[in-house]
Amino acid sequence: MAEIENDDRNERSGNGRTGGRSSRGSRRRRVSRLTAERIDYIDYKDVKLLQTFIAENGKILPRRLTGVSSWQQRKVTEAIKRARNLALLPYTKY
Repeated sequence: MAEIENDDRNERSGNGRTGGRSSRGSRRRRVSRLTAERIDYIDYKDVKLLQTFIAENGKILPRRLTGVSSWQQRKVTEAIKRARNLALLPYTKY
């Protein structure tokens, strides 16, 4: 009797799932804007490009949201910080 109750609990708890997002649908991987437009050098003076990597509150967006590689993320962060230092970009939006 106790074995049957344990089996029922395991089925209800979701241990029989097949994988992460298969039940909700698979999520598409974001394509990097830098890769799509074949931008090799990220210039700190290109304010329009850098603003796409900054959130409304002024924070730098993470890789998982922008889709850039780790190397590109480091270069974007460095360029944003340089542009902020030279007052080309604001530190905050407000």
